[in-house]
Amino acid sequence: MRIGYLECFSGISGDMLLGAIVDAGVPLSLLEETAAALNVGARLEARKVSRGGLAATKVDVLTAEKITSHAAHEHHEHGHGNHDHHDHAHHDAAAGLSHQHGGSALHEHTHSHEHAHVQDDGQTVTHSHEHSHEHAHEHGLGHESEHDHAHPHTHSESGEHHRSLSVILSIIRKAPLSDGVKQRATRAFQMLGEAEAAIHSIPIERVHFHEVGAVDTIVDIVCSAAGAEALGVDRWLASPLNVGSGTVDCAHGTLPVPAPATLALLGDAPVYSAGQPMERVTPTGATILRMLGVEYRSLPAMRINASGYGAGGRDTPGQPNLLRLLVGEETAPQSVATEPIAIIETVIDDSSPQLLAYVSELLLTVGAWDVYRVSVQMKKGRTGVQMTVLCRPDLVPTLRDVILRETTTIGLHWRLENKIALEREFAEVQTTWGRVKIKIARWPSGELANAAPEYEDCRRLAELHKVPLKKVMQEAARLYGTANPTTGAPITENQTTGKEPDGSHKD
Repeated sequence: MRIGYLECFSGISGDMLLGAIVDAGVPLSLLEETAAALNVGARLEARKVSRGGLAATKVDVLTAEKITSHAAHEHHEHGHGNHDHHDHAHHDAAAGLSHQHGGSALHEHTHSHEHAHVQDDGQTVTHSHEHSHEHAHEHGLGHESEHDHAHPHTHSESGEHHRSLSVILSIIRKAPLSDGVKQRATRAFQMLGEAEAAIHSIPIERVHFHEVGAVDTIVDIVCSAAGAEALGVDRWLASPLNVGSGTVDCAHGTLPVPAPATLALLGDAPVYSAGQPMERVTPTGATILRMLGVEYRSLPAMRINASGYGAGGRDTPGQPNLLRLLVGEETAPQSVATEPIAIIETVIDDSSPQLLAYVSELLLTVGAWDVYRVSVQMKKGRTGVQMTVLCRPDLVPTLRDVILRETTTIGLHWRLENKIALEREFAEVQTTWGRVKIKIARWPSGELANAAPEYEDCRRLAELHKVPLKKVMQEAARLYGTANPTTGAPITENQTTGKEPDGSHKD
């Protein structure tokens, strides 16, 4: 199996991934042809740069406005974090707008047809920005840039152009590209639009992308899909993500990094913060990770065929601003991962079922992996309930105190055992009633071991649309099996019940 492994020790952005793909051997001409096929007036530029003393490739998306701006500012050295485009100022000539901050700009106009406009800038987190806007600015998705210097930036209502999600999807659909590239890019923009709509509580139809920002994002995402296809990778993996730290100022106040759109797109991906305060995972970077279906885990046993370094804009001291891509073949199936698990048990014979049900839910909320209860026969012929809690070893003190505080027991015991768990990942399917997550378990070789619709998603849709729960579960299973004929057989009804791969109960 051919593996692509992304080492995100300094985060990820669209330009960093494109740089890593080119550095790993994908011809720049292929990505240039992809950008030209979109017919959005943009081209790519690649050059060798140094980050922390290491050679890397920097890829920029250039539009006519940016080329003009670059010529006017080329004597400046601009500091960018992991932001998806250019070591120079960005100027939107039509809108009279110089971009300084990050995130996407959601414009809340005062005219009667209220709608959102989105552009994806990378976010400078520690700088003071002087904003003069004729309409409110919110950070989120669109075109990503960051500048070390401060300059006032004003927006003019006249001359601004925006693209709706449907227009962007039409651009992708009409481009002379492979079906695989189109499908990946379409899925990426759908997720991007859904994230922004959820953040601002607006229908997805009212999400619009600022034209210049949308060009950058379209090119980044579609070229990333084309580059991934050219690498022939079967399975994408990544290290935990260094998202950066600090804050960013916007119209609604000061917000922490990662930005709301990035946080929404990352979902349950493992994250941490290291290095100087700055944004390290951009909204476009997070979208691409979702588009590729990345799994987060340690580096597997593999024979490396190619590697590449993609550069962010800023050369950050003490933390090379790089994304490393490793491409190769998995050499041998790894053994199933083993980790310690704590088991806490107590037996109670003087408590109501309602109380025990409440405590079980509370334990799960606090962090227990699973809680289950079984009826037992105790001394003197009394019937009791044995409560068993499975958790991480470090949570034993917290969960122990919950049990002693919330139940009538006056004692318990606990022990450490070994837990064996298959690697897990998630996919989503769009049913007639809404989206349903599919939990997937794989053997170390990557072969599918099990896949099942998430119960809570199916239950919510069943209750909302007044349809049988089993019907929702069966439809979600069918759709996943149809969409993934090479990764596993369609899920049967029996596979939608039972236990998790680690032995804990689903529900």
